[in-house]
Amino acid sequence: MEGSSDINTVLTNSLSPDATLRHAAEQQLSQAAQTNFSQYLVTLVQELANESAQSHIRAAAGIALKNAFSAREFARQAELQAKWLQQTDQDTKTRVKQLTLETLASSSTQASQASAQVIAAIATIELPRNEWPDLMHALVKNVSEGSEHQKQASLTTIGFICESQDVDLRNSLVQHSNAILTAVVQGARKEEPNREVRLAAITALGDSLEFVGNNFKHEGERNYIMQVICEATQAEDSRIQQGAYGCLNRIMALYYENMRFYMEKALFGLTILGMKSDDEDVAKLAVEFWSTVCEEEIAIEDDNAQVESSEQMRPFYNFARVATLEVVPVLLQLLTKQDEDAADDEYNISRAAYQCLQLYSQAVGAAIIQPVIQFVEANLRADDWHLRDAAVSAFGAMMDGPEEKLLEPIVKSGMQPLIGMMEDPSLHVRDSTAYALGRITETCSEVIDPAVHLDPLITSLFNGLMSSPRMAASCCWALMNLAERFGGEYGAAQNPITPHFNQCVTNLLAVTAKLDGDATVRTAAYEVLNVFVQNAANDSLPAVASLSDVILQRLEETLPLQSQVVSVEDKITLEDMQTSLCTVLQAIIQRLDKEITPQGDRIMQVLLQLLNTINGKSAVPEGVFAAISGLANAMEEDFAKYMDAFAPFLYNALANQEEPSLCSMAIGLVSDITRSMGERSQPYCDQFMNYLLNNLRSTALANQFKPAILQCFGDIAGAIGGHFEAYLSVVAVVLQQAATVTASAEGSYEMFDYVISLREGIMDAWGGIIGAMKGSDKTNVLEPYVQSIFELLNTIAQDPNRSEALMRAAMGVIGDLADAYPNGQLAEVFRQDWITAMIKETRSNREFQQRTIETARWAREQVKRQISGTQGMIQT
Repeated sequence: MEGSSDINTVLTNSLSPDATLRHAAEQQLSQAAQTNFSQYLVTLVQELANESAQSHIRAAAGIALKNAFSAREFARQAELQAKWLQQTDQDTKTRVKQLTLETLASSSTQASQASAQVIAAIATIELPRNEWPDLMHALVKNVSEGSEHQKQASLTTIGFICESQDVDLRNSLVQHSNAILTAVVQGARKEEPNREVRLAAITALGDSLEFVGNNFKHEGERNYIMQVICEATQAEDSRIQQGAYGCLNRIMALYYENMRFYMEKALFGLTILGMKSDDEDVAKLAVEFWSTVCEEEIAIEDDNAQVESSEQMRPFYNFARVATLEVVPVLLQLLTKQDEDAADDEYNISRAAYQCLQLYSQAVGAAIIQPVIQFVEANLRADDWHLRDAAVSAFGAMMDGPEEKLLEPIVKSGMQPLIGMMEDPSLHVRDSTAYALGRITETCSEVIDPAVHLDPLITSLFNGLMSSPRMAASCCWALMNLAERFGGEYGAAQNPITPHFNQCVTNLLAVTAKLDGDATVRTAAYEVLNVFVQNAANDSLPAVASLSDVILQRLEETLPLQSQVVSVEDKITLEDMQTSLCTVLQAIIQRLDKEITPQGDRIMQVLLQLLNTINGKSAVPEGVFAAISGLANAMEEDFAKYMDAFAPFLYNALANQEEPSLCSMAIGLVSDITRSMGERSQPYCDQFMNYLLNNLRSTALANQFKPAILQCFGDIAGAIGGHFEAYLSVVAVVLQQAATVTASAEGSYEMFDYVISLREGIMDAWGGIIGAMKGSDKTNVLEPYVQSIFELLNTIAQDPNRSEALMRAAMGVIGDLADAYPNGQLAEVFRQDWITAMIKETRSNREFQQRTIETARWAREQVKRQISGTQGMIQT
């Protein structure tokens, strides 16, 4: 890559659509960078700055230059930044920075844009280290004194710098806020004649808003910024309008407390005007402004409800409620702007309005009802499907906000008309009606009268499910809501769904039987079947038992299909079907419980065949393991007859650290199997313990696995009793090491949660071990570890960050220890004040569940007995 013609050829080829040429060029660039990094940078920057070179070659040089010290992967980024910091001489750095800044003035847009990216990449490295102190000054000077090209490119550079997600850079930009604002506000003013410059400025302003908090505190600066943005909403260029509304959205999210004056003076009117814009992108951003207002006010009300004093309350101005009668009618009109040909995931103005209306309902509650009901009554019977569809959508959108007692008479009077609209000639209207019914069944299900509404509602939803794939998701959602809402008490003889259960199952089996049907519809219908089974009343159990035969037959029929898979799509479709069937089978097993035992052999046969036929990574084994977990819980000790055949698959999953979700499922399954089989699981425990200990030591698995593994130790101990002594010394060391993990005061919420869950796992483990040793008269082997257990209990007692589950487990361990040494050997330890206080605090906590309180009461009784004991004491 010596001469100019060589570099031109390589750079041209680096952009080639021909993969062979492009790969070869990339290899040459990489080799040149390896050979002499500084020379490589100089060669590229000279080509970037070469005004006589072709624009595409200059752009390619800029891209290669940027890629020399920036990358998407964190590790690679750090490696490249180190090369710039440590392997690049100062003269080269100065040359690169000087020429890229000069290239911002180039008449070639491609070259100046590439320079902007290069400067932003260098800024990411140098600004946090204060190694390019005059960069922002240079960019500001370009904006005030430079050519049109230079102004635009410099503003684009500022935008690139401000949109970076690099934490160190973002922190360092606060000190440059004055320079950033000077440049972008100057370029964004209405007096700026060049539209491209103004657009670049308003874009950069949007990206910089997070860093100018100090400026926003000063009323004069804030007024000027807001004036410039508000004027930009009225620009002739719709792109500038979009940028301005985007700025207003960010400002409302960042600086709500400063917005009262501007809302009253300008923003109410400007945003409502923007919502009515003929430019859909402008209108969407204006709608999103009110979505942001609602989100902020919902969050503020939630925060203020949790503070202890009025001084801690955040300012709350009720912007949404004040503007309800102006904003909501505009949103309702925008709902009528549906695009008949829009894709399901296309975000257009009517969908933006719907989302905003949902948020508005949550923000203002009862205030939403009157304007929405007026609109619904005026349009529900309209000839134009757009109006009918908007009316139905609006009705559904307001469900999650007003109190249910206010909605009750409205929904009751509206249910029959809505159910009737499931027969509307327009598919759009039927689809929106199904979604509205889903909203009602989720948020206002108490209003539904089973005797009046359930039969026509279920019938209409199944008609919708069977008539159109487009409606399937909404119909399935509503049906699942109904099954959960009317499932009643678990184990009841009947519930409101019982009269409809058999027909619902028949319909769902018909939908799922269509192998040539829509795969997403089939998956959704299986989810509904799963929920119906879970919520089946006892009178429906014979139907659930019959269903098991159908599901098993279908699973058996998928086995030969494995050899017929010829494409990725075939594989995904088959695995989705197998996973769905396993999920339904799991629900059947759990609902039938011990009654499933006669089917056990057939179930395990087909599930083991499934595990045998699956190749490569797949989600199916997780579904199989979940079904096997249910079967083990149902069959208990009798499950042992399947273990020799199943154990190899379980061991493989425990060892499979490349698929963390499967490995996690396997850890949980070990707990289930050992609890179910008891001592009959002992022959497999050596292998279980080896894999679990290996997983604890693994760097490939996240910390979140560790609490479950520790809990699993407790389950194994509880299952095999005294036999656990063989593992005790190793496990005790692990538990003692885990107990040393703490979260600093500055730690993240994730770290606090992890420490709590880790301690839960430790307590669960000790609980199982203590019980196992006591039950086998081996409490003497626990004595070396008693002190460390009490040390952790003391740590938990002193730490304000703890969960109910942790306190319940701790109470269990306190009671277990006291019970394990009934002759008062630990009396002195149990007399310590912190133990009494810890038990009392748990026992008197009214927010805790009854079982937690009962565990604490039991622990107190055991401690009392311990203290009254008379035998010799253990030294701790």
